[in-house]
Amino acid sequence: MSAAEPAIEQTASIDSQQLISLTSLQVFIGERLVGTLALTQDGLLAWQYATSWLAEGFSISPRSLPLADEVYVPKWQPFEGIWGVFNDSLPDGWGRLLVDRMLRRHGLAPEQVGLLPRLAIVGNNGMGALTYRPSLDWGKAHQSTASDLDYLASQCAALLAPERSEQLDALGLDKLFKAGGSSGGARPKAFVRIDGEDWIVKFPASMDAPDVGQMEFDYHQAAQACGIDVPRACLFPSASNQGYYGCQRFDRGNGGRSTTYRRHVATASGLLEASHRYPSLDYQTLLRFTLNLTGSYSEVEKLYRLACFNVLARNHDDHAKNFSFIYDEASDKWALAPAYDLTLSTGLAGEHAMMVNGKGRDITVDDLVAMGSEAGLGQAKARQIVAYTAQVTGDMLSSYLL
Repeated sequence: MSAAEPAIEQTASIDSQQLISLTSLQVFIGERLVGTLALTQDGLLAWQYATSWLAEGFSISPRSLPLADEVYVPKWQPFEGIWGVFNDSLPDGWGRLLVDRMLRRHGLAPEQVGLLPRLAIVGNNGMGALTYRPSLDWGKAHQSTASDLDYLASQCAALLAPERSEQLDALGLDKLFKAGGSSGGARPKAFVRIDGEDWIVKFPASMDAPDVGQMEFDYHQAAQACGIDVPRACLFPSASNQGYYGCQRFDRGNGGRSTTYRRHVATASGLLEASHRYPSLDYQTLLRFTLNLTGSYSEVEKLYRLACFNVLARNHDDHAKNFSFIYDEASDKWALAPAYDLTLSTGLAGEHAMMVNGKGRDITVDDLVAMGSEAGLGQAKARQIVAYTAQVTGDMLSSYLL
């Protein structure tokens, strides 16, 4: 494995048969080669930075992959032999369902398609700034817009309900794959472009109430009122329900440029090599990591406000993939990304995915205050934040919290 290997042309692509025989991929940010992922004899995906990136780039995952001329070989756990920052690029939940359906359409058994080919399927359509070459082009459908939302929602419902499978047409599957095949999370969603800006729009899952979009929008508004940094959001109109929740993508930006640029984003799961599929972190650990990564107590306070909101608003789905960090190359700094996936969630047996003071449930005000004080905010400020968050969530979300 050589960091100096030549870059593959941007147009390089493969077909379905070449997909399963892939042994390496090159990783880019924009037109800059970051490095190479290569399959080892043990089935692990080793990583090495490119020589050019070592000279002028940055660490894409400071804790696991420092900027050095080394070959980094992951352990099998927790991500089945891949480093967390690349696992972030892989679709799960809804996105994996779409990818598996497309694989079957092209005569490939999903269980025989490993992580390297799945990154090639992501190509340049994933979250964040990392892109993968060569990529697989399945002749995906055109970019979806706001006018497609009811149609996409109907196709999502058909895909999720076997008894309605005849309602899923070939164009619908292509559009769903194009719109959400690289997405994470369990709920159906689509990446859409509206007035030159990139948005994520969510659709009801099979077990969701019809007003789930309204509820997430209400939670977004309450979080914003609590002083939490959230992306711009709105409730897109629908002919069949109260509306679809959508938020602007924080991994894309314009910044006065004529074209959209991509921002390097990594989840807490990816940066800490911690699976989101089972409770593997607590808020105290995440607060300490935030200070270590960003060097800023302002960022720590942002995370603390979010932690308090999740507890007081009963968002138990606060796992390690629902917290992200953004790297700004101009300032060479990491910052906490805007909050997302904020909604009422009961969790498994009423437990939060992220613990407070060793507790996943029955978390008290005193637990939250102690956590804030330990994080360096001081007891008085922590208590003030908890009290204000409790007041706002009680006022704005009372209909959900009864």
